[in-house]
Amino acid sequence: MSLVVAHFDHKFIIVLLRYRADRRTLLYMVATTVLFALQWAFGFNPFAYFVYLFLSIAVTVIAHNHNHVPIWRGKTMNGLTDYWLTIFYGFPAFAWIPTHNMNHHALNNREGDYTITYRLTEHNHLMMLLVYPMVSSYHQQKSIRDYIKRQWVEDRPYAWFCLSQYLLLALWIGAFALIDWRKALLYIIIPQQVGLTSVLIFNYVQHVHADEESEWNHSRNFVGFLNTLLFNNGLHTVHHERAGMHWSKSREAHAKVEAKISPVLIERSFWGYIGRNYFLGAVMPKYRTSSMRLQRIQNVYPIGSQASPSQGV
Repeated sequence: MSLVVAHFDHKFIIVLLRYRADRRTLLYMVATTVLFALQWAFGFNPFAYFVYLFLSIAVTVIAHNHNHVPIWRGKTMNGLTDYWLTIFYGFPAFAWIPTHNMNHHALNNREGDYTITYRLTEHNHLMMLLVYPMVSSYHQQKSIRDYIKRQWVEDRPYAWFCLSQYLLLALWIGAFALIDWRKALLYIIIPQQVGLTSVLIFNYVQHVHADEESEWNHSRNFVGFLNTLLFNNGLHTVHHERAGMHWSKSREAHAKVEAKISPVLIERSFWGYIGRNYFLGAVMPKYRTSSMRLQRIQNVYPIGSQASPSQGV
């Protein structure tokens, strides 16, 4: 009887999902929740914690994907998923809408994008990689506040839903901190910050030194094994071309356009790129990336021209 019920529940869940591929998403969500509960109850285990930190990074990718293509067919289930994402992501899930959908996807690293990679400098070095998440996060906050204010006027129930995510997050962290602040730091706050920092670093490396004005060279793509683990998140060009495309369709879409993308923006390994550019490149210039954006600007405005825009260094 239990097998029949389990089979029925499995088929029922599939019916509720927009895409069958999001069974993997649900598996990650269940694993994240279970690992949190087990570690809280039974204590620290290095291997379990390593997996948990990886899942915390995956949660940020899930939040991104859910923001573009909601996991469920129904509004209630999607709302509950927003709440789950809020507590494990470490920031209200709705915030992707004003900062990412309405701003980043509209401008794609052009001036006015709160997440531009060249705000402080045109250089692509380790210090900028480390500083970027804080700078980018700071500049995104105003758009979130303005979005809530607008929703308060235009759609009060939805504004309350957004604000309730802040409240839930505060209660989640606060309640567990009162129970045991050391555990809360280890199993809630640190994983949240690892995820939040990682997703901003992903955005940085996917756009830095690309050409935001190019049809196909506006993003760097990582085509290696991490896509299997992180829902094809490295295939960024096609994501900007079709933001509403489900993550499971990205590989096929990327294969159709890869030949149009400059080879310097196709990376086989994320960690290979990090090691080569930010560590080897620190001492050997040949391993550093070159700014396609600056090359375009210099072609339009020859060096020394009075019309040339000033560039930060």
